[in-house]
Amino acid sequence: MTSRDTDRGVTRRHVLEGLAGAGAGLAGARLLGTPLGASPAQAAACTLTAEQEEGPYYLDLEKIRKNVTEGKSGLRLDLHVTIVDSSSCEPIEGVAVDIWHCDAVGVYSGFSAEGTSGKTYLRGVRLTDADGLASFRTIYPGWYQGRATHIHLKAHVGGKAGSSRYSGGHVAHTGQLFFSDTLTDAVYKRSPYSKRPNRDVRNAADSIYRNGGSRSLLHPVKSGSGYLASMVMGVHTG
Repeated sequence: MTSRDTDRGVTRRHVLEGLAGAGAGLAGARLLGTPLGASPAQAAACTLTAEQEEGPYYLDLEKIRKNVTEGKSGLRLDLHVTIVDSSSCEPIEGVAVDIWHCDAVGVYSGFSAEGTSGKTYLRGVRLTDADGLASFRTIYPGWYQGRATHIHLKAHVGGKAGSSRYSGGHVAHTGQLFFSDTLTDAVYKRSPYSKRPNRDVRNAADSIYRNGGSRSLLHPVKSGSGYLASMVMGVHTG
């Protein structure tokens, strides 16, 4: 396999609790509207999250669902993404959070070159609730040549949600979420990840991680037989 992408109503208290759970994992592009005398955590909550590459494997499926696994095997990962306004720190309701990532053996759905044309596994959209939270059930991503382990993410605002689809609006953020190499090493000792040993790129060698991705590093905690990972992201809505 060759290298396949250069990959180009809640209170501030709730927001800060979310930041603590996410390891304060916000990217620091620029600071907007930070209250005078704010603590470092409050300042982080008001920080605009840095943009990162979309990569070549995005599909505009607009498929609203919480469970994106479609029966794919792998270690369970519950992903919680909280979207806040970078100017006010307030959560934003109705943002369409769109995620996609490869399976445990490094293959994306929906591409003929991958042998997965017509498949939609490990892709989905969730709308944020009144607390700015969008929750997904997925699996820990695998790896493929040329990239560190990651999850892609987009945040869409201003669109409309039907019973199962989201349409319209515009993209407020494009980014990627990363995992510590230590955790990934432990996960990849398990089946089905162990079928593909010797991953070739760790975080420090990944160009996206080096250029802002480290600020979107997830800090998963054990949850049942899997992990729970949380991230708070500050975006512009305009």
